[in-house]
Amino acid sequence: MKKVLVAGATGYLGQNLVKELKRQGFWVRVLIRYEDQRSKFEDVDDFHIGQVTEKDTIEGVTKDIDWVFTTIGITRQKDGLTYMDVDYKGNSNLLEEALNNRVESFLYVSAINGDKLRHLKIFEAKEKFVDELKASGLNYTVMRPNGFFSDMKDFLEMAQRGKVYLFGDGEKKLNPIHGEDLAKACINAVLEGLKEYTVGGDDVLTQNEIAALALKAWGKPIKIVHLQDWIRRLIIWSLRTFTSSKTYGPFEFFLTAMSMDNIAHQNGSKRLAEFFDSQVIQ
Repeated sequence: MKKVLVAGATGYLGQNLVKELKRQGFWVRVLIRYEDQRSKFEDVDDFHIGQVTEKDTIEGVTKDIDWVFTTIGITRQKDGLTYMDVDYKGNSNLLEEALNNRVESFLYVSAINGDKLRHLKIFEAKEKFVDELKASGLNYTVMRPNGFFSDMKDFLEMAQRGKVYLFGDGEKKLNPIHGEDLAKACINAVLEGLKEYTVGGDDVLTQNEIAALALKAWGKPIKIVHLQDWIRRLIIWSLRTFTSSKTYGPFEFFLTAMSMDNIAHQNGSKRLAEFFDSQVIQ
């Protein structure tokens, strides 16, 4: 039985990874930041309390571990840390522990097109870590998922008000993926020895189609407003100019991703329409 460490276990993907690993019979240790986060998990073999940004607190976290899965990255933390502190250095500290304890394989979750968007703050740090991981000599897997179903809630929130706003013609395509399907894909990627893999859901949809699904979930008529693309560029410029990188980083990524096709290898069985329906309280 393989022993797996999940770092970033309290996040959307992390929780799905823990559940799927246990369902498949793996022994699982989770890295959590605080004692009270234990209650988030029902069936975990071991806990390690520490913070990847504080190297001494994670000493021994990979002891007797075969695989490391890390989804560590800044999302909405408000503790003054930067992308370089967390997405790069935090994961780098974890990698050092993995090397010290001769871990068999190390999986890191970045995002689709991260290697092509290094100029974005959110990817500057992520891809610096990817480079370090590849050069480490350790067996590695870099997963590059498309948007999560949970990220598509932005469409639902707009749709609830009766209109969805898109930039450009709304014909850019993507195939977002559910956390359960992504968790399975991560495990399979390590089992198959994949080095780098882009992964998305089974349905490839245009932004217009996603907007229509969101409006239908609320029982609203299809009202989609297409904004000129210069507005998107102006928003990015304004955020970069007047806010900190941690504030503008997620918006910069989202608004940049909206301007391009994001189509990954199709995986899974979950449908976005069903997810939207499950989120709507009529």
